[in-house]
Order: sequence, then structure tokens, then C-alpha cells
Amino acid sequence: MAKILKWLVIFFMTITLSAAISGYFLYNKLSVDLPDIKTLHNVKYQIPLSIYTKDNLLIAQFGEKKRTPINIEDVPQQLINAFIAAEDDSFYQHPGVDFKGLLRAGLQLALTGKKKQGGSTITMQVTRNFLLSNEKTYTRKLKEIMLALKIEQEYPKEKILELYLNQIFMGHRAYGIGAAAQTYYGKPLSELSLAEHAMIAGLPKAPSLYNPITNETRAIERRNYVLQRMLELKHITQQDYENASRQPSSARLQSISPEISAPYLAEMVRQKIFELYGEQAYTSGFKVYTTLNGALQTTANQALIDTLHAYDERHGYRHSSINKGGNFSELPVIGDTLPATVIGVKNNLPTVRLQNNTLIEIPKENIKWAVGTTGRSPLQVGDITRIRQLQNNTWALTQIPETEGAFVSLDPSNGAILALTGGFDFFRNKYNRVTQSKRQPGSGFKPIIYTTALEQGYTAASLINDAPIIDNPGKENEWRPENYSKRFYGPTSIRSALTHSRNIISIRLLKEMGVEKAVTTALRFGFTEQQIPKTLSLALGSGYASPLQMARLYATFANGGFLIKPYFIERIESNEGEIIYQAKPKTACPSCDSNQDLGRNYAPRIITPQICFLMNSLLRDVVQHGTATGAKVLGRQDLAGKTGTTNEQRDAWFNGYTQSNVAIAWVGFDDFSPLGNRETGGVTALPMWIDFMRTALKDTAENPLEVPTGIVKAFISPKTGLLTTSNNSDGIWEFFQADHVPTSFRSNDSTKSYDHAPERSIENLF
Repeated sequence: MAKILKWLVIFFMTITLSAAISGYFLYNKLSVDLPDIKTLHNVKYQIPLSIYTKDNLLIAQFGEKKRTPINIEDVPQQLINAFIAAEDDSFYQHPGVDFKGLLRAGLQLALTGKKKQGGSTITMQVTRNFLLSNEKTYTRKLKEIMLALKIEQEYPKEKILELYLNQIFMGHRAYGIGAAAQTYYGKPLSELSLAEHAMIAGLPKAPSLYNPITNETRAIERRNYVLQRMLELKHITQQDYENASRQPSSARLQSISPEISAPYLAEMVRQKIFELYGEQAYTSGFKVYTTLNGALQTTANQALIDTLHAYDERHGYRHSSINKGGNFSELPVIGDTLPATVIGVKNNLPTVRLQNNTLIEIPKENIKWAVGTTGRSPLQVGDITRIRQLQNNTWALTQIPETEGAFVSLDPSNGAILALTGGFDFFRNKYNRVTQSKRQPGSGFKPIIYTTALEQGYTAASLINDAPIIDNPGKENEWRPENYSKRFYGPTSIRSALTHSRNIISIRLLKEMGVEKAVTTALRFGFTEQQIPKTLSLALGSGYASPLQMARLYATFANGGFLIKPYFIERIESNEGEIIYQAKPKTACPSCDSNQDLGRNYAPRIITPQICFLMNSLLRDVVQHGTATGAKVLGRQDLAGKTGTTNEQRDAWFNGYTQSNVAIAWVGFDDFSPLGNRETGGVTALPMWIDFMRTALKDTAENPLEVPTGIVKAFISPKTGLLTTSNNSDGIWEFFQADHVPTSFRSNDSTKSYDHAPERSIENLF
């Protein structure tokens, strides 16, 4: 017996020693491959890209994972208690590994062959989530244990808990408790109730199984289990438990809603940030602050929508757009139009039901545009149509506009984009017409022609003959351009020609000066060779441009003669708040003596102060007396701009500005179909600009046109462009560059002559 006992002792000692030696060598082998736990000092969470307006309104987020990292100091104590109760009730006592729990799990596995009871602590979960993979092997488990023990020696419990609460997956693309609170409840951690704390704490065990959105019953069961554990651990009272466990689930899937609608600009930002940073753009938590002004962006959106609806209503109700028997519940909201089904028509006034079963009666004034001459409602019971809510909160019959539009506003002093909308509905059509379209600018290009003319010595009083032109007569490419009115007006001053957008004058000017001179001017204004045809049709804007390029053109007149570069990113911040990019745009400086001051970041001057003043004077007359008089409704004298209408009314523009704001409005069909008779820039696009400027210029003082050195006034006869006497009732005051002032009177005013003959007078007739 003693001999047997001796051999048993030797056997067990041998086994123990062998196990120890094996364990030692295994520990050493595994230690070599262990990751460095010090990397947890500087954890980089995957955080989405966030885009904001300049006034800190959220525009959009891009990224697969939703995460809002928090500091442990900002986590409510009861939420911490809920997680401790649910996941690791001995967290504050164990050294990173719960050996009793591991032993229970091991015994369970040995007795049943199944892993039914886990032994992972919060520290071990941090190890697995940050430093190891999720593979289910014994080697990985041993590494997890070794690392957990090391982590507890290196980091305080609060840091470990913070890492855990920020990293865990909570379902529905939410990672961490900050994102979970927003995803399920749409509020910050500080506003959660006890029941909501327990619901969130119950998620990590199985985010899909205990998810309150996809499986509310199981989620409530898990929540109540967490509450029961909190009661057992004395984190809450019996009354707390009973009140919270009786609560119904308040979870609702919350999207992170933009605070402002600017999807076209958001996509511009996304593309730029991806170009700069690649895939890490979506995971590094960059915060991009754009140049957008929130109030102006909202105004621009509404102005474009209202303008397109107004155009659409002028052209009648499209009966073919009515759907019968379609899948009503699946029809999308497009722009501001909501699907509605007609459930009744009484006295030609329809009652409709929305997809949420809301019943709406449409008043007479909001359907009369679709009634036509018959006086009858175009709708019948069973029709599927669309309605929209007007700004006075009434509902109106509507339809999805077939035409499209674009609007952009920028600060002319530095090019900062203040508002931008590239179409009726980004989510229906992502084509950004502000930046991507190539449309003929029409008469909106004429300021290039007139700038060139003034630089060549013409004056605002120079007379050009408005008479028929036949280019290449008798040939296949014969061209007979016309004014929009189909009339000819004879000798016309440059001021009157631009004010009333006379096509023939622009063509004659271009032919007399030479096309190349105008091309050179256009290149100075930022256009490219490819955009500019080297033919007389250039005078009518036959090249192509985007609305953003047109904004750059007109900004030069608004800012005193400088070529700015539009930009839309003001700054980029890291997730920690460090500024990693700050825009430094070149700015206009009308008061500066020279652009050579090396201490300044000036935009280049491309026209002289004198030419800029004269062009401003001419373009203000377009609003006060010409094709854009509709803008006078704003009651200001400092508005300037130019309408633009292309052949067959395929494009309608208004390019307008004040000293503080340049804004471009465009309307047209994407397939270049004609807009229709009388749909000109002044009729179709100008209302969009007016609606925007009504807000943009509110409480903004008028800026008088200041006369620069080198500009003088002279009293002239508009019939001749020459000086006239003060008793001439037809005489007008006109501005001139000092070296181009007329130096003689018209013949029937006086016989007096001067030393120098005028450079341009009646002889300018073509």
C-alpha cells in the first residue's frame, strides 16, 4: 500500500511539474505574440465624418459606424451600475480575470460539453475588442486572460470601463453607449431614464436578439433581468425596480437627422475629404465646417422649390401624372411633394388621404391653377396624386416639377459659398447643376462683351446701330440674329443696349472689337478656352458655363474688380478638436494701392476700379429700368445684375448681386427642351433670386455706388453721345473715364470745339 501511495505521489508530482513546465513554455511562447497594451493609451475610434454649416448646424454624416465617444465622467452612475450588474458584477474587485467565473464555465463545459455560461469580464472584453480577434480558440482565450491581467496593472478601472462603453456594438450600426442613446432614444445619456439605462445595458450580450426595435418582447425581458440584478446588488430600491420594470419600451429607431438641408454641398464636401484622406475620411471623426449660412441655405432651398412649382403650374396640370391602382404605400416623398389618394370630390374640391392616413381637404385657391377653363377638378375618387404644404400651412394640389433649377450664393469678397442647391430633390437625382452643368449663359455673358468694349475706349454713351445683321449671306450657315422683341431700334447707346439686352448691339460690338479681345477678357474672368466659341455667337453667350462660374464672374463686379475663387470648406477639425485645415482664401481689397503687398493674401485685380464702376452703373440700370425691373419690389437702389435667356428659351438665368452677396438663379430642362414662350430670365429665374434676396438683404444697409478717381460726369445728348447744353430737355448726365469724355457739342447745340475730338461718337455706327 505504501508503495502504491509512493508511486501515486510521484505520478501526480510528475504531472504537476510537467504541467508547470508546459505552462511556462506556453506562457513564454504566447507572450512573444501578445500585442502591446500601451496602444490603449491612444485609442482611435472609428467615428463618422460630420459636416456642419458655418453656424454649427449639422448637414450630414458619412460612415458605416455610428459612434459618439464619451468620457467616463459624463456617464450617469446608474448607467454604469446597469452595465456592471449585467456584464461583470465583480468588476471593481477582480484583477482583470474572474477566476471563479472561469472555473464555473470550465465545469459547465466539462459536464455538458457545451459552453452555456461565460467567464469573460469587462476587462477581457476590452482585450478582445481592441487587441485580439473574435476567433473561438483556446489559444485566443489564454491570450485574452494574459492581456487582461496586464491591462489591469497598466490602467485604472475607470479607463477600462470608458474603453468598453465606447467600443461595444449596440445594434443598428451603433457602437458605444453615446451612439446607442441617440439611435434608440434620440437624446443624450444625461436624459435617459432608469428603464432606458437597463435597456441599453442589456444589449451587448446579444444586440440582435435583445434589440428593442427588432424584438421588443425579448428586449424587455432582458431589461427587466438587468433591473433585477441592479436590485440584488442594491443599486436601486424595490420601488425603483417596480416602476422601471412596468415601463413600456420607449425605443424608436432614430436617424441622425440633419439640422439643415444641403445635400448637394454635403456631397461636394464628402468627395473632397475622400480625395484628401481616402477611406479614413469615414472613420476618423473629422468635423468639417463649411462656409454655408444656415438661414440663407434654408431660404435658397425654398426659393428654388417655389420657383419650379410656379413654372410648373403656369404650364398646367399633367393628367398623365395621375396614377390609378399603384402601390400607394410605397410611393416616395419627392422634394416637398407627398403622395395622396383621392377619397372624395365635393364641389370640385378633393379630399385626400396621406400615407399616414391623415385626411386633408384642399381649399379652392390651392387647386384653381389645375382647374383650367373647365372649372372642374382634374381629380376623381381613386386617383393617386401629390400635395404639398405651403408656407401659410395650407395644403395645395401639386405635381413633381419636370423642369429643374439651380441656385448658388457667395460672398464676393472672398468666394465663400453661402447657399447652394443643385436641383429639386438630391435623393431623386444627385446631378449637381450648380457645379456640373454646362449651360449656355445667354445674355448673362454680355457683361464680358461690354467690359471689353469699355476697356477698348467705348463709353456708356457710345452709339451702335441696332439694325439687321446677315452673317454669311446666301450660304448654308447664313445667320440672321434678332433681338428678343424681333424689333430693331436704330442708333442705341451702350447703356441702353445692356439695360434692355439688345442682341444686335452686342454682336456689332464684338465684330468691331474683334472676337479675340472678348475671348481674352473671358479668360481673365476664369473661363477656359473650351468654354468660349471664337465666333460672333459669343456675344449672345453661346459658350457654356455652370452657375458657380457665373457667380464668380459677377463677383468681380460686386467686389471692385477682383477675381475670387469660390470655396466651401472653412475648416476641418479632428475628433479631438484640433484644427487640421483652415481656409485662407484670397480676398478682394478695393482700398489697397497694390496687389504686390507680400504681407497680404489678395485676389488678383482683373479690371480697373474705373471699368468696374462703369459696369456697376450699367448693371444697376438693368434692375432699375431694364429686363430685371421685377427686382425693384425689394425697394433698393443697390441691386445689379443681368438676365439671361438662350435660344428657344432653353435656359433662364438671373445673375444678380449687391456688394455683400452674389446670387445666381437658373431654370431649365436637363434634356435642353424649350421652357416655352415668354419663359425668359426675368420671368422664370428672377423670382427665385428675389425670394432669396428678400431674406439675404434683410437688415442690410444699402451700399451707394462710390465714384472712383478717374471717373467724371458729363451732360450729354443721348441721341448723339456728345456734350449738350444744360437747357436741352433731352440731355442726361453720364459717367465717363476721364480720358474718354466727349470733347465737342452736338452740332445744333454749339459751334464751340475743343482741342481733342472724341474717341467714340456717332461714327461708331457699324
